[in-house]
Amino acid sequence: MKLGILKTDAVRPEWVPEFGEYPDMFTALLGREDPALEFVVYDVEKGEYPADIDEVDAYLMTGSKSSVYEDKEWIARLMGFVRELDARKKKLVGICFGHQMVAQALGGKTEKSTKGWGVGRHTHRFTECPEWHDGGAADFDILVSHQDQVVRNAEGARVLAGSDFCENAVVQIGDHILTFQGHPEFVPGYSREIMEFRRQAIGEEAYDRGMASLSKAAEGDRVARWILDFLQR
Repeated sequence: MKLGILKTDAVRPEWVPEFGEYPDMFTALLGREDPALEFVVYDVEKGEYPADIDEVDAYLMTGSKSSVYEDKEWIARLMGFVRELDARKKKLVGICFGHQMVAQALGGKTEKSTKGWGVGRHTHRFTECPEWHDGGAADFDILVSHQDQVVRNAEGARVLAGSDFCENAVVQIGDHILTFQGHPEFVPGYSREIMEFRRQAIGEEAYDRGMASLSKAAEGDRVARWILDFLQR
């Protein structure tokens, strides 16, 4: 399978030597589960798109420090591309910003949450188990870093998992779109760097709670298997 990664942000230069860019994080995560995967990166923030929507088998949209409701030309163009993918029933996985972009593009709404920042390791719970779920525990732990949240889902969306902090954490549309608010591609070291960098914005209470949460491992590899199962159906 050839997966097109829609890159919507750049990692801070001083962090790249240790953690790589966002597409590197996904190629590492998904490549561990399926070494036969091929990846093509489209830097949509810089206007890079496939010449033909079918030149890859499926797409994955990364997270971003930008907000989907910002008035930026590249965000507006990406919103149109999401609508095209949906109309063509092309497989798409959205992560964090990608999760919010799908909602915003397809009739939903994203805004800054009154609950503040979600950082560190959060637990989300499935309320229904889709076909691609492994049949294991309904709860799963995932690293998160977001202030924005989906407050109204896209038309026809199924909310599969959430928490008290984030009600719309895993959402599916038809058989072709799957989105996660969390970051399966993050490793604890990267989560820690982001929290240190944004400490003042996050606030001490959320910072302390987020840092303490890293003492237990998240389940990024489990989420990666779900993503691949979904994409290969």
